Amino acid sequence: MAATLIDGKALAAKLKKNVLEETQTLPRKPGLAVILVGDNPASRVYVTSKRKDCEECGFYSEEYALPAETTQKQLLDLVAELNGRADIDGILVQLPLPKGLDEKEVLLAIDPSKDVDCFHPYNVGQLTIGTPVFQPCTPGGVMEMLEEYGIDPAGKRCVVLGRSNIVGKPMAMLLLHAHGTVVMCHSKTPDMKELAASADILVSAVGKTGLVTADMVKEGAVVIDVAMNRNDAGKLCGDVCFEEAAVKVSYITPVPGGVGPMTRAMLMKNTLTAAKLHQGL
Repeated sequence: MAATLIDGKALAAKLKKNVLEETQTLPRKPGLAVILVGDNPASRVYVTSKRKDCEECGFYSEEYALPAETTQKQLLDLVAELNGRADIDGILVQLPLPKGLDEKEVLLAIDPSKDVDCFHPYNVGQLTIGTPVFQPCTPGGVMEMLEEYGIDPAGKRCVVLGRSNIVGKPMAMLLLHAHGTVVMCHSKTPDMKELAASADILVSAVGKTGLVTADMVKEGAVVIDVAMNRNDAGKLCGDVCFEEAAVKVSYITPVPGGVGPMTRAMLMKNTLTAAKLHQGL
């Protein structure tokens, strides 16, 4: 049995095209401000990609590249300024921040209606009770993929590996709202291998190359690999041993070209949602 490849790249292009079409009907362009502190090379790549995404979606974008020596007050002052601007609908602070800066305080300072990453406790709370304003970008992208390929979590055993605030926890919540039976595994889970092997839908978001081997996936399961790692040869890969899992499962995401492009596309969708909210639409 050969698995169907879930093409995140193609789906992201489709989603961004839909966002562009809706953007063109708005009284004004959605505006996204991206703040990058320091010179983390991976963060720089992400920020450049996001600028390109904004162009494709017809958005107005601003980028603030700040030196690593930026103080907490300077950063908070910039966030406050952007909170007050009517032409900026979304504010994204690229993580991780350099040492000495308080990430939590910075994220709390963002106006919840401009929190397009869905990190603010207000938006996390809305997600938890089932009335989200924004979808967390990576888990939201996974749900879009499942929908596109006709995979309904309702009544299925959904196992999530990893409990991060960015992916694991909100992923479990979205699957639960979709009526999946959700099991979360983490570093203290003693029988993770057996639980993973019981999953109808397995989502791995740990960040450990080779974590998910063929004996950890059920025949015919759906496997979503969220991780972005580099193997010993420096090649991009996920948590899942792709070749050995692909012969057993029904659907699988590649790395790269799977969840990654969808994360970026969901940021655009969230920024459009924020712009509509701010324009009373």
